[in-house]
Amino acid sequence: MSEQVDLTTIPISPEGGNKADGAKTEDGETVTVFHDKDNFNVKHPLSNRWTLWFTKPASGRGDNWNELLKEVITFESVEEFWGVYNNIAPVSELAMKSDYHLFKAGVRPEWEDPQNKHGGKWAYQFKEKRSVNIDELWLHTMLAAIGETLEEEEDGEVMGVVVNVRKGFYRVGVWTSTTGKHVPNRGDGDVAGGKNRSPEKAKEILMNIGRRLKATLKLPPNEMMEFSGHTEAAHSGSTRAKPKMMV
Repeated sequence: MSEQVDLTTIPISPEGGNKADGAKTEDGETVTVFHDKDNFNVKHPLSNRWTLWFTKPASGRGDNWNELLKEVITFESVEEFWGVYNNIAPVSELAMKSDYHLFKAGVRPEWEDPQNKHGGKWAYQFKEKRSVNIDELWLHTMLAAIGETLEEEEDGEVMGVVVNVRKGFYRVGVWTSTTGKHVPNRGDGDVAGGKNRSPEKAKEILMNIGRRLKATLKLPPNEMMEFSGHTEAAHSGSTRAKPKMMV
């Protein structure tokens, strides 16, 4: 994954067939991937373009973040997503200290990115790794992101989703563009973190995203999931900053 993958080299259907070229069959029939996963001729566009990123484990020789973070591929249709998904290693087979990041195109999965720097994330750690089907949970998380079901259409908060592979846990999270609080001196007239919303409305939207992620991860009601700001995480030198909210 050191180089960005050329999408044209990836079979769009799981079995290697690639007829999704916009053409119809000889009898003029329109066939979608939902009718025939191997022989279809229509693509379903997503609401946004998405980029998959990969963080490889550090070599221990002073690698910096930019050297470890690699852009894999950008896609914009349901069929392209499945083509990518069926041709990359599942989370359960990744080396320790690896990450997948699926972010809207144009947004780097970094705290410093202009679209992330005033934001935060919901995250949950699965500490019983052997009892967790992380591949299924990560797939459902990605589908929720690209299907735009983690938030309402007008919310515009979700920047991307992340899965971290660590020795003692898997962590899945969703990054948001704001933390729900007022960000002064941005120069763009924004309040409540950038959406011209009241703090109450901003918090309501973020809490709703948290609840939807919690449902996607199939967490029981008594399990708490935390939201923390990127700024606090950066200042603490850790991804485990003091939570601002919990669901």
